Amino acid sequence: MPAMTSHSFRRTALLTAGTLALAVGLSSCSAQNAQQNLNRLISTRGLAVQTDLAYGEGAWQRLDIYAPQGANNAPTVLFIHGGSWNSGEKSEYRFAGESLARAGYVVGVMNYRLAPQFRYPSYVQDGAQALAFLRSQAATYGGSPDNLFVVGHSAGAFNAVEMAVNERWLREVGVPVSAVRGVIGLAGPYSYDFRDYSSREAFPEGGLPDEIMPDRHVRRDAPPHLLLVAENDTTVHPQNALNMERALRVAGVPVERRVVSKVNHVTIAAALARPLSWLGDTRGQVLDFIEARRLR
Repeated sequence: MPAMTSHSFRRTALLTAGTLALAVGLSSCSAQNAQQNLNRLISTRGLAVQTDLAYGEGAWQRLDIYAPQGANNAPTVLFIHGGSWNSGEKSEYRFAGESLARAGYVVGVMNYRLAPQFRYPSYVQDGAQALAFLRSQAATYGGSPDNLFVVGHSAGAFNAVEMAVNERWLREVGVPVSAVRGVIGLAGPYSYDFRDYSSREAFPEGGLPDEIMPDRHVRRDAPPHLLLVAENDTTVHPQNALNMERALRVAGVPVERRVVSKVNHVTIAAALARPLSWLGDTRGQVLDFIEARRLR
């Protein structure tokens, strides 16, 4: 192997320093800024990218599409960001769109209506509507409309799972559950009493967990699930995934629950980015699940 040039060495050193700094930043209160810095390291060169496509009439009902050039009948993936249902923006997750598109998938990264102005089930309905729109556009970008996957982080994982397991939401938008090949939740709050937390502002006043939590809604024909838990998560208790796994198993739905070592509530999502895959095995687990469940 030829020796590394001084230019290549400097570039590699800068990238390494940058990703280390990002890892520190993502573990701190400056996570949003760190995500923005991460996106600056991401190049979408060679991908087909369309931004701010309207899947609904509201200002927040927009998504971005990332697709490999020359894709043909590829899996189509919807990514839903977290942020306690009251914050977050799709442009902060360009790294997720790029990472999954580089793996050969057509990817939609969505915005949704935020609390407290919009409460449950508004953001879940947005997820279903975005999935229906992405399905309608998939073939245009080389994706398959019947080879769908949904990935969500934190509050977005709640949205993804609730959208798929509660038979109401996909039925409302005309997406057959059989078209959804799998759902992946990263550190999701699927089973907790929101009345005890500030996130209660994302749910209806007087609402009860038994009426709202995804683990109470599981349909027997729900798609397979991968529930990833962050080993060092101090934000969402791992009992959420345990309860969700139990509910899926009782209904006879295929489910895998895995702990991603070394990551916390934020870095489990950051590790989906290709430059930060060394943080944890999020990307590998996600790609393995999709490859095992995709239509051929």
